[in-house]
Amino acid sequence: MFNFNGLNMSKGYWMVRVDISDLDQYKQYIAANAEPLAHYGGKFLVRGGAFEAVAGGSRARNAVIEFPSYQAALDCWKSPSYQHAKSLRDGLCAIELLVIEGYDVPQPTTLE
Repeated sequence: MFNFNGLNMSKGYWMVRVDISDLDQYKQYIAANAEPLAHYGGKFLVRGGAFEAVAGGSRARNAVIEFPSYQAALDCWKSPSYQHAKSLRDGLCAIELLVIEGYDVPQPTTLE
């Protein structure tokens, strides 16, 4: 957790589920999103990899990207450089992408 001028800031995350219809074209998006993700401190925690859908539906590819704060995650999404990258994937995939605030408080220790 970061403390900036007395404010506690939880990390932010992008939770992404995607089915890609044209991987060759999608690679242009992957190359273009590297700059805004790095600029806003984005770090892949999950990128592809094996998974098992144990409840509900799924998509072929999943990613979780961590940012230093929820605001940084939102700012990256809204940035002109990311919106340009996003335009390169429009029409090439079906996607769900959540920008979500991390949970940065003590974990419960009992079931009460």
